[in-house]
Amino acid sequence: MPSNSHFPRKRFGQHFLHDRGVLEKIVDALSLRPADSVVEIGPGQGALTGPLLETLDHLHVIEIDRDLARDLEVKFPEKLTVHAVDALEFDFSAFPAGTRIVGNLPYNISTPLLFHLARYAERLRDLHFMLQREVVDRMRAAYSTPEYGRLSVALQARFDIDKLFNVASGAFRPPPKVESAIVRLRPRAKPLDIDEDLLRRAFSARRKTVKNALPGVDFEKLGIDPKLRPENLSPDDYARITACVR
Repeated sequence: MPSNSHFPRKRFGQHFLHDRGVLEKIVDALSLRPADSVVEIGPGQGALTGPLLETLDHLHVIEIDRDLARDLEVKFPEKLTVHAVDALEFDFSAFPAGTRIVGNLPYNISTPLLFHLARYAERLRDLHFMLQREVVDRMRAAYSTPEYGRLSVALQARFDIDKLFNVASGAFRPPPKVESAIVRLRPRAKPLDIDEDLLRRAFSARRKTVKNALPGVDFEKLGIDPKLRPENLSPDDYARITACVR
């Protein structure tokens, strides 16, 4: 069980998972093999790191808090490589193709981190994350629903996304003010090519019609109603728009 000696730091969005039942469900969902290439993001005090190392031959972890990084090196002196860096700036192509990513993502940077990881989708086998339940709902949202947005399109273009189970706030120290969920992302066999800048421009003007949000696009040629709003277009629609403007 993780120690209570480390005071969670708000600037890092630290909420340490301690519920053994939840930890066991995460490990079961991974179905690990000893030789798997696995990277854990935000290991914190090592609550999940220990169970992962019970199966894995080796594990890489990325921990921005240097105090926690040093503690992990002492606690797990074998089979563990600690990268004391910001995951938002990490080059995940440094790991072998087929690498698996797992972690309890800091809620204050979860969205930009998901965008960052999506760029490496073709090199990854799967990703399992603890996230704010609201973020998971946005990731999986269907178009023309309130939760649907830029994150939904960008991730659905590259991944098949499954929500595995909810996690109550009491499973963490300190308890967050929001509910959490475990989500699995698997790279799509045929990812959609969607221009990131186009997507950004569309959803920064989501109250406008797509004709006004994305001027210069011949929507009638694409068979898309120009009076629709950005949240009314599917990922496939954005892929067709990208192909048209390139």
